[in-house]
Amino acid sequence: MPLATTCTLALLAGAGPAQPPEAAGWRHAEWHGIRPARWRALPGGGVAVEGHGQGSFVWRRKEVPPACLAWRWRVDHGPPATDLTRRGSDRALALSVGFADWPARVSLWQRTRHAAAQAAAGDHPLPRSVLIYTWGGTGREPALFPSPYMSGLGKVRVLRPADAPRGRWFEEVVDLGADWRAAFGGEPPMVQEIAIGTDTDDTRSRVAAAVEDIRLIPCP
Repeated sequence: MPLATTCTLALLAGAGPAQPPEAAGWRHAEWHGIRPARWRALPGGGVAVEGHGQGSFVWRRKEVPPACLAWRWRVDHGPPATDLTRRGSDRALALSVGFADWPARVSLWQRTRHAAAQAAAGDHPLPRSVLIYTWGGTGREPALFPSPYMSGLGKVRVLRPADAPRGRWFEEVVDLGADWRAAFGGEPPMVQEIAIGTDTDDTRSRVAAAVEDIRLIPCP
């Protein structure tokens, strides 16, 4: 087994010195009323997460034009399939890309909901539109659907359903510009942040997962 894989497995299992996510440039944030998961930095700027019936996310500022985003991730333990179009659903991982401006059509109600969320978020400047790529769900969700938590300002794509193989890495590449146009219409604004989250509080499930090698690359 390659040394890098061995080291990653040790970190996922909790062996060795654990570095907080801030060591890799991430900030940890919690959701109200949910016990936070445990996040650790991985070599190369990635993160690993563990928890049981817990949920939280890490985020980092990333001000760049939209391009193609690549990363790799793995899930060793995660929640069962839940319908991600509904509230009360869980997912092992979600990689979210926040953008600096509104969708092409945004209502006063959406702006008001965003302002309320921003007041609760404190010094974390919330993006005004979000693409969410998940490892979780049934796999029967629409190709691109509204997050039930974001008042139409977040759109979700299931890349790996909950029953995807466990304990192995998967490589992903997504075209942020194309996905933003399909989700919201118009030309995509600047990327503002990247966030990685987990959510297992509704199913009370165990999660052990990791994301690494996150990078923006030219689109084909």
